[in-house]
Amino acid sequence: MLVSVFLALFLPCVGMSAVFLVYLCLLWYAATYNHGENHQQEFQSPVKPLKKMGLSESDLDKLPKVAGKDLVMGSECAVCLDEIGDDEEARLIPGCNHGFHLQCADTWLSKHPICPVCRAKLQPELFNPPETNPC
Repeated sequence: MLVSVFLALFLPCVGMSAVFLVYLCLLWYAATYNHGENHQQEFQSPVKPLKKMGLSESDLDKLPKVAGKDLVMGSECAVCLDEIGDDEEARLIPGCNHGFHLQCADTWLSKHPICPVCRAKLQPELFNPPETNPC
């Protein structure tokens, strides 16, 4: 009886110890051999370069600013869904003439180069007008 109690306690401990040792060996192997591959990947350039989708700060400065009372297409900001006050500065999107709070428009346009209302794309010609001939 003493032998069966000893085996009942000893065998599970030996089995769990063996599983733990195998686990430690696998961790060591993964840390040793995968580290070199990850290290080389850190210095490789990405396959496809990331491009910025929105407008730059200099492009945003080229867009017209108007007072809220001068908006012709309505005074509700489609970004925050709040009314644009008559004395508040608003950003006007050229072409479609939709207006938004200055900060709302700049936040939106810095991420998306399109009008939030009609989805009209802001063309590069808006920011780099052709040079006029003074003659």
